[in-house]
Amino acid sequence: MAGIDKASPALKQILLKIYRAEYPIEVDHCLHEFGSVEYRIQSSASDPQHTYLSISTPLLSQGILLSYGLPRYTTELLNRIYSDVVELEEPAREGFQLTLRINLGKIPKKKDAEKVITEISSVQAIILGSQLKEMLKNVNSQEVSRGPYRPIKLVYHPREPFFVVKQETSVITIFPIRFKEDSDVIIATSFFQELMDVGSSGAFLKAPPCHWSPIPPHELRGEPIDELSTNGGFVSFEISSRHVEGKKLEKMVWCLLNFYAFLKNHVKSTRGFIQRRMRRRLESLVEVLQKASKEEDHIKKPQERGHKRRLIIFSRSRFFRKRFNFKKQMKHIRSRIKIHGLARFRRRWFRLPTFDSVRRYTKLRQ
Repeated sequence: MAGIDKASPALKQILLKIYRAEYPIEVDHCLHEFGSVEYRIQSSASDPQHTYLSISTPLLSQGILLSYGLPRYTTELLNRIYSDVVELEEPAREGFQLTLRINLGKIPKKKDAEKVITEISSVQAIILGSQLKEMLKNVNSQEVSRGPYRPIKLVYHPREPFFVVKQETSVITIFPIRFKEDSDVIIATSFFQELMDVGSSGAFLKAPPCHWSPIPPHELRGEPIDELSTNGGFVSFEISSRHVEGKKLEKMVWCLLNFYAFLKNHVKSTRGFIQRRMRRRLESLVEVLQKASKEEDHIKKPQERGHKRRLIIFSRSRFFRKRFNFKKQMKHIRSRIKIHGLARFRRRWFRLPTFDSVRRYTKLRQ
């Protein structure tokens, strides 16, 4: 997931512009991302030390909709991360779930300033990942050690929900896969099969086991049929306590939240690679055909059109003569019929008699 940035690029650019301005500037800008996230950045020349950032984002779980704002563990996490530079304003401004008061005077100078502002721009990833992080922390807790477990639906993107199912010793995350193009389904299916083969090898035994199935797994029994209608099957990862130890927890949460983005990026790159190979192959075939056509034209170029026509007629007559040899057939018809003993019969019965005469005939003259 190295290619996906946690920080919002547009939000980071606006905050850096306010921080690096030589004179206090008036800013009241609304920013929308992902179709469901809204930021409002406010800065006043009368209070140049403070900038206000308000955020409205759908909660990761649709089952926890709080009227007063964010869950408690989310606000505690934000206070712990932004304790030096940022304060949470309570209550949040109207129409938003969270408002941060950023003290620009406490941001260190030079290179550390960009690092701090980048961390502030990652507030949405912190909010959305906090709930999943709380679930993964309690993999081996006593409260999830017995009884049936119902799936919890998590929504990071409105059109790409996934499910988290708590087990006795692990947590299973299930991703329904949907694509618009049939070619993408074929590429993704081959990718999932390869992912399972690689995951079962000895080099990747430490990674969470991956499973793919064209039908819904048994953990999703009882869920609405609309949630289980897919054309790419279901991908699941089994996460145990050793996968979320220490710093692994943060990385695991971010990878799960962006699994759809990683999958789409892989499918898009593979499709582009295949198309480039096909175009190169087609171009090489066209070059071969063009080269052969030029050589044929070069051979026939000295001949005129009339000669070409005669050549075609001659070749046709030659073809028919070769296939139907009329001369040979006529010779065969006109040849004598040979009968054994016919010559002796002719000498005996058809021989003209000879007469001996002293007189000789002379030709009469006129």
